[in-house]
Amino acid sequence: MGNTVLTTSLSEIKKMEAHYSPFLSPKVPAGGVFAAKTPGCAITAYKSGKVLFQGRDGESEAAKWGQPSSSAGPSPKQQPISAKLPAQISSMSIIGSDEVGTGDYFGPITVVAAYVKKQDLELLKELGVQDSKNLKDDKIIAIAKQLVEFVPYSLLTLHNQKYNQMQGSGMSQGKLKALLHNQAIGHVLNKIAPEKPEAILIDQFAKEEIYYSHLKGKQNIIRDNVYFSTKAEGIHLAVAAASMIARYAFVKHFEKLGEKAGFTLPKGAGSQVDLAAARLIKSKGTECLPEFVKLHFANTDKAMRLARKD
Repeated sequence: MGNTVLTTSLSEIKKMEAHYSPFLSPKVPAGGVFAAKTPGCAITAYKSGKVLFQGRDGESEAAKWGQPSSSAGPSPKQQPISAKLPAQISSMSIIGSDEVGTGDYFGPITVVAAYVKKQDLELLKELGVQDSKNLKDDKIIAIAKQLVEFVPYSLLTLHNQKYNQMQGSGMSQGKLKALLHNQAIGHVLNKIAPEKPEAILIDQFAKEEIYYSHLKGKQNIIRDNVYFSTKAEGIHLAVAAASMIARYAFVKHFEKLGEKAGFTLPKGAGSQVDLAAARLIKSKGTECLPEFVKLHFANTDKAMRLARKD
């Protein structure tokens, strides 16, 4: 039972809307013209000219209006790389979870879980949702601003002060991420209840058994239908959407830190970061570092040495 997509004119979409008038739904997704549900098929038409047919009779219903332009399901080359994942996970309604900032010396860690329904997958494609590594920050921000208007999500931000306190007490970054992902997913599950996702996909940063060992002893551990995969942004758009919203939040916090520093801070953890941290130390003193950086990174020692040289 796949999904079928037609590309047609807006005038033809208006004819479809009239044809399906007895089955029209009052809920139309963002960017949509109409939504309808017949006994065997759900139809969603978008302003872009794309019409999505889903359900048992999807293919036959679409055939009444023309030849399909594409399939909303995954092509054989796009099949999930892990055998543990459901075969059609890319076309399911799922919660995706991802994080940003773990490899950046400056700035917080932002974790987002986002719920994307199967009927909204075409809209996300229209908005340009994809692996955020392929896009620049300004494009990610423009898309994320639209996503937060209709995608149920939870954003958790671990600022540097708290991060350094928890990491300094012996908590690994992996454990911190596991706690944040589990909490964000729980928040989204509460938001969409009683509706339930068909699956939950976490962009894998640790093996499944290690992830759950990090959560040992905690309450409300989410286990049902939870899957893990590396490069999960390319498996389901829910993870890509979560990553974009997390990046959007990270960039906003990063800009605020730059304002406090008095100059533009570089991202990442390379040599330019060492120079920026040394400049910060010279202008504000070492006592300012916990607010700006992840202290346990090797950049701290490098920056201290650079600051002492000048």
